[in-house]
Amino acid sequence: MPHADVAILGAGPYGLAAAAHLRRAGVDVRVFGDPMSFWRGMPAGMLLRSNWTATCIADFQGPLSLDAYCAAEGTRVDKPVPLARFIEYGTWVQRQAVPDLDRRLVTMLDGDQNRFQLTLDDGARFDARRVIVAAGIKPFAHRPGYAEGLPCEVASHTGDHQDLSRFSGARVLVVGGGQSALESAALLHESGAQAEVVVRAGHLNWLHGGKYHRMLGRLAPLVYAPTDVGPMGLSRLVAVPDVFRRLPRPVQEPLAYRSIRPAGAAWLTARLRDVPIAMATSIVSATATAKGVLVRFADGGERTADHLLLGTGYRVDIARYPFLAPSLLSRVQRVNGYPVLRRGMESSVPGLHFVGAPAAWSFGPIMRFVSGGWYTGRALAWAGTGTRQPGQRTAKPAEMAATSDAP
Repeated sequence: MPHADVAILGAGPYGLAAAAHLRRAGVDVRVFGDPMSFWRGMPAGMLLRSNWTATCIADFQGPLSLDAYCAAEGTRVDKPVPLARFIEYGTWVQRQAVPDLDRRLVTMLDGDQNRFQLTLDDGARFDARRVIVAAGIKPFAHRPGYAEGLPCEVASHTGDHQDLSRFSGARVLVVGGGQSALESAALLHESGAQAEVVVRAGHLNWLHGGKYHRMLGRLAPLVYAPTDVGPMGLSRLVAVPDVFRRLPRPVQEPLAYRSIRPAGAAWLTARLRDVPIAMATSIVSATATAKGVLVRFADGGERTADHLLLGTGYRVDIARYPFLAPSLLSRVQRVNGYPVLRRGMESSVPGLHFVGAPAAWSFGPIMRFVSGGWYTGRALAWAGTGTRQPGQRTAKPAEMAATSDAP
């Protein structure tokens, strides 16, 4: 049976970052998946909220950075980075780091303490000593209870659409106060739809658009990390997962929420000027009708729309990964759907690692963003080889290699 030392499931930013760092460390790696597939499924016309450095895959400096991509391709990328250009950049990273990418998908992952068995979508089998699950967040799309059972013709998630122009002329009620909901509303409005936003919270959070970076000038790096996650000061803390994860859980949780609370980019405010936004509005029910969907609110009001678009985010639950064999899943220690991970992103099943958003409970909010791949790649390489990689800020190699450590 074909085999490798490490198999990576997924070819998005985290899978590519992991592969790049492991290969630099001399590890035998095989990567499976459709490159940048989640990002290709996002609505066309979107812009990335993260700044230039935080949009880089694997590291913000070096041969795979955005600067390296622009230099190699002789191109220029606008700021904020358009989704289409980020996909092009990610595809370029894939060609540089994983030119031998296996585009087959893994349909089943099982194994014991010594070896993992992968079944691919064409029925082929593959085995590996270690497996890194970098399968993204697509299966975790959150649909509130009131939307359960509604047909996709009248209710969908923002992650279900590549082209929002299909709603031109339609009445679309967008739910949510975060970037996904707000930017989707702007794109709908610009495509000719009658968009309206309903937000459960009493106010919207708006990012400052680099205002304080500019005010601080050369001092900005003292309180803002290039990872671009979290507000002033806290940004530096969450950028070092090996420090953040040692904080008491009652301290971690409010700091994590403060770093990832729903917020919109400053450049969205002008685009939403003509889009109605209802604050402190909770939906209690939604019913499909001959005219679309009837939405009722907690205050007794109601609204009829042609479509209900859910910008309600993603809730991690690795049990929703369809490829995890039940026998393997049952051995993974979990908390609220998140795997409990030790150093090197290793789960309670030796040799099975989870990266990206599923690692956020153990390693902090940075794991929900592209820039979390910088730490992840280095931590995986160190766990696999015991060799410290340039720029690594974690525990000692001997500690990293100890698979029996408590979380």
